[in-house]
Amino acid sequence: MAWFVLIISGALEAVWATAMSQSNGFTKLWPSIIFLIGVVCSMGGLAIALKHIPVGTGYAVWVGIGAVTTATWAMARGAEPVSLLKVVFLVGIIGCIVGLQLVSSGEAH
Repeated sequence: MAWFVLIISGALEAVWATAMSQSNGFTKLWPSIIFLIGVVCSMGGLAIALKHIPVGTGYAVWVGIGAVTTATWAMARGAEPVSLLKVVFLVGIIGCIVGLQLVSSGEAH
């Protein structure tokens, strides 16, 4: 369950990061509200997950999921150019996230 919460929290990192970029320095109301809700839910989920997952692993996975999701969303929307190397490196991050989950599943917290 902790890994599920961590994955959702990482995805919510992409929500608040995207909303923050669209808030125009927190001068636009709705993106600012979405940012606040997203950051509270994302951080709250991270805090819950870290009760059961080592902090180094949990934080690295959370950031990785957020980074991959944010970059993928930006490329899908056309806000950021797509390149083969970007995709390769994003896939590499995903591989590292999976690897961290696999090697930490047997660790005691």
